[in-house]
Amino acid sequence: MFKIGCHLSVAKGFEAMGIEALSIGANYFQFFTRNPRGSKAKEIDPEDVLRLRKLMHENNISGALAHAPYTLNPASKDEKVRHFAEEVMRDDLQRLELMPGTFYNLHPGSHVGQGVDEGIRLVIGLLDKVMWKEQKTIVLLEAMAGKGTELGRSFEELKRILDGVGHKDRIGVCIDSCHISDAGYDIVNDLDGVLEEFDRIIGLNWLKAVHINDSINEIGSGKDRHAKIGEGTLGLDTFERLINHPSLRDLPFVLETPNDIEGYKKEIELLKSLYT
Repeated sequence: MFKIGCHLSVAKGFEAMGIEALSIGANYFQFFTRNPRGSKAKEIDPEDVLRLRKLMHENNISGALAHAPYTLNPASKDEKVRHFAEEVMRDDLQRLELMPGTFYNLHPGSHVGQGVDEGIRLVIGLLDKVMWKEQKTIVLLEAMAGKGTELGRSFEELKRILDGVGHKDRIGVCIDSCHISDAGYDIVNDLDGVLEEFDRIIGLNWLKAVHINDSINEIGSGKDRHAKIGEGTLGLDTFERLINHPSLRDLPFVLETPNDIEGYKKEIELLKSLYT
């Protein structure tokens, strides 16, 4: 089954989010755990979550990806910033226990001048504080474009974090087609080679989800600017190869393109037509 969806708003509740996913032909979806640029999280109604889980089961919605706020920086040199990230992540993971099997997507953060080694050490330390053996959620480190001092701009950096984390059965990777192209990986002309490199350095068994976005920028720009599918530098042919690649085709794909809900519906229809 082709698992495809987009980012949806949880503002009207969890069941409403599932209904909206169905209305646009999605069988997967992503949502922010709280305001993407703030710290406040809406109170969760457990009955609302149960209604969503029932709806998902009855309508073959295969799963969900919860996205951590952009404001978190577990690699910051400021202890207060790291403490904020720790509190939010711990709270998010506890809340997600209501939705077993959900992925929790995290930007690894920026080392802000401390250097990659120190940044990675801090990220590992924070993850080990907030994760626990019995948690029902898999934390996904997102591959980043390489803006500024972002960590996770290379497969090697992601591998170092994965190697250092204690609860290895509770962690994985999410790649973003825009990010990895902007970071310098040529998925347009050498998708096989990029995935072979990922497998050699990290291992494809660690890859759990794909953010599927075109890019405004050329390969290696390090800028991270998403474009609609087929309207950027990656092009429609790249996405047809991406969603049908033997190493990727069974993973969930999540759209984060600059779209409204109708735009997402059209992109989901387009990608379904390309899936063989």
